[in-house]
Amino acid sequence: MSGFRFLHCADIHLDSPLRGLSAYMGAPVEEVRSATRRALENLTRLAMDEAVDFVVIAGDLYDGDWKDFQTGLFFTQQMARLGRAGIRVYMVLGNHDAAAIITKSLPRQDHVRILSTKRPESVAVDGLDVTIHGQSFATRVVSDDLAARYPAPMAGFNIGLLHTSLSGRPPHDPYAPCRLEQLVNHGYDYWALGHVHAREIVHEGPHIVFPGNLQGRNIRETGAKGATLVSVADGAVQSLEHRPLDVLRWALVSADVSECDDRTAALSCLRVALEGAVDEADGRILAARIRLTGASPAHAQLVRDRLVLREEVRAVAIDVSDAVWIEKLDLATRPALDRAALRGQDDAVGELLALLDSLSADPEAGQALLRDLTPLWDKLPPDLREELPNLAEPEAFRACLSEVEDLLVSALTEVAGA
Repeated sequence: MSGFRFLHCADIHLDSPLRGLSAYMGAPVEEVRSATRRALENLTRLAMDEAVDFVVIAGDLYDGDWKDFQTGLFFTQQMARLGRAGIRVYMVLGNHDAAAIITKSLPRQDHVRILSTKRPESVAVDGLDVTIHGQSFATRVVSDDLAARYPAPMAGFNIGLLHTSLSGRPPHDPYAPCRLEQLVNHGYDYWALGHVHAREIVHEGPHIVFPGNLQGRNIRETGAKGATLVSVADGAVQSLEHRPLDVLRWALVSADVSECDDRTAALSCLRVALEGAVDEADGRILAARIRLTGASPAHAQLVRDRLVLREEVRAVAIDVSDAVWIEKLDLATRPALDRAALRGQDDAVGELLALLDSLSADPEAGQALLRDLTPLWDKLPPDLREELPNLAEPEAFRACLSEVEDLLVSALTEVAGA
């Protein structure tokens, strides 16, 4: 068997909106809106530059039914480029682009093959001793084990194309579940999986691979996103190469401000961390969640006005690069204080800490406090309420009490030391 190469991708979610990004002056809005399209263009370019023999797409090409025909036309345009280069495409539908979901259609392209929704289908790749097996989702929710019905391997190299959660990959829904041992023992040489957005080489010999999605869509999908380039020779996989294709990189950017004496020093520390994250993004747009940490002398200044601090952080980001978007500011600093000693004091600070401890330990007292605060909450502007946690959730309530403790104790100790 002669050697060949193919690209394995999944979860393109074409024209899916990127979640969690609120527009503000200086944010790269237009670039973000087209991120999934630019990622697909990068895939097409990579396939042609590497002169691969074919491309497999393991489901969720689309994010759901098209708002208009532009989504489908864009995909058709990119596939036409591959067709002119002599590159065939084989794909299955997943839960987001199942046959029952996409109501619009465009003329089929001869070099693009969508495998059947009715039963597993086996397709021989023209000019190569390769067979691709797969079944598309007919509906959004598929709880059956589709892989159990995939046919036995044919002569030559066999690829199983499957949109699945395997035996479970939270937080992804458990669609088309199957066992790893089942795939290993099926006799195929490569399982091209989709549905899970984190890249994972689940098994080698045979190779069972999730390539991850093509473009991260929210802060839970950090790091490089792209496709897997597979090289085969003498009937066996010789190499797997992850090729980043994303145009926007999500990242958690953490800055330890323990040594910072004031707000200005903390922002300078953040600048250094942001500059490093921008370098790692390698020219891509960076969507960053900022996390300030540490027991810091600057804590009281940082927490005193979070909305102003958020805008200051955005200003630092704009100054660092015009390709940075601040997704959220997560302030996780704490006062540089000996809390145990403060709790033992027989004064206002000690009494305050005892009260907050009792609220945290007594759910009923906490709920009573929330009821007392409801009229004040209702008067807040809607955009401000969106910025605040849902205090009805126990974990959020306890976290809020901890923040209140930090703020009040910092203020009281500052006054006492003045």
